[in-house]
Amino acid sequence: MSSSPARARRWRVPLAAGAALLLSAAGVSAAAGEPRAAAGAEAACAADGFCEDFEGQTGTTPSGRWNTQVRDCSGSGTASVDASVAHEGSRSVRVDGGGGYCNHAFVGTTLDEVPAGSPLYVRFWINHETALPPDHVAFLAMQDTADNGRDLRMGGQNQALQWNRESDDATLPAQSPVGVGLSRPLPVGEWSCLEFQLDPSAGTLQTWLNGESVEGLIVDGTPTQDVDQQWLARGGWRPSLSNLRFGWESYGGATDTLWFDDIAVGTSRTGC
Repeated sequence: MSSSPARARRWRVPLAAGAALLLSAAGVSAAAGEPRAAAGAEAACAADGFCEDFEGQTGTTPSGRWNTQVRDCSGSGTASVDASVAHEGSRSVRVDGGGGYCNHAFVGTTLDEVPAGSPLYVRFWINHETALPPDHVAFLAMQDTADNGRDLRMGGQNQALQWNRESDDATLPAQSPVGVGLSRPLPVGEWSCLEFQLDPSAGTLQTWLNGESVEGLIVDGTPTQDVDQQWLARGGWRPSLSNLRFGWESYGGATDTLWFDDIAVGTSRTGC
């Protein structure tokens, strides 16, 4: 196993970044030139969602609203609270993901606080040791009760981020060279901020990596070749998501060690 990732402090901003901080406070992303929620808005998420930094966990077994979850079968994969690595503070969730489907492991919770039918915004920080592989993997899953309880999954394929719908194996983006090129790899050995917004009433989805929208990870309702044309081909996708799970599923032989921290869930964007 490689050395543990370094801890990072979210709100420390070098003096040279002062201009970028002022833009952020004004709701503008200096890097992407698009609206972006101020990081300090995190405290507001409790009204219609929840925030989690795992600092209240006292043991290695997730407790409180969190529990380990395994669907179908299990093996060597494990999920636990890690008191030695964190994005901020001293704790995170660590997942040791084994190769092959029956080695998957997750830590999950319900989405009961988010009003049914409302836009869902999720922000989390992720760190991992091994680059996304060519074969299909998932590190986030949500059960869709409007799709016979099958999962909506976020992970990777062809070494880039992707979404996958378990029921029909549709991918976002389409796994063509052009589609994959419109996604992004997930940085290794450092903390990355992943965000997504899902509007169940409209069937739309948007994804941000470190504050920048990822072109290949957008479902906007208008079929775009190499992006969401395959995703929208079935028509009428209106998810109803009941839970949120972080972990590892491998549909080939890929393994990874991952950490998850500073999660924010609600009906408005929190930002990084």
